[in-house]
Amino acid sequence: MLCAIYRSNKRDQTYLYIEQQDDFSKIPEALMNSFGKPVFVMTLNLEQRAKLASADITRVKQDLMEQGFYLQVPPPVESLLKTPDDLYD
Repeated sequence: MLCAIYRSNKRDQTYLYIEQQDDFSKIPEALMNSFGKPVFVMTLNLEQRAKLASADITRVKQDLMEQGFYLQVPPPVESLLKTPDDLYD
């Protein structure tokens, strides 16, 4: 399973995986508007990989098959202002 990966020019560390390069026809208009102009990163063969660096490969494959795209967003930022009591909750 091949996919094309694009990064967002509006949102840092946000990537869009699609089935075919430059075919954004399955992407909702609202998502494309918030994503911005897609910047091509690479084509990737998911069948030749056991895992991905920042995404669950099973979820990527599933979303590509079911909806035609996968959106990778950055993980939430951990608060550095936590008190020691917060660490044990």
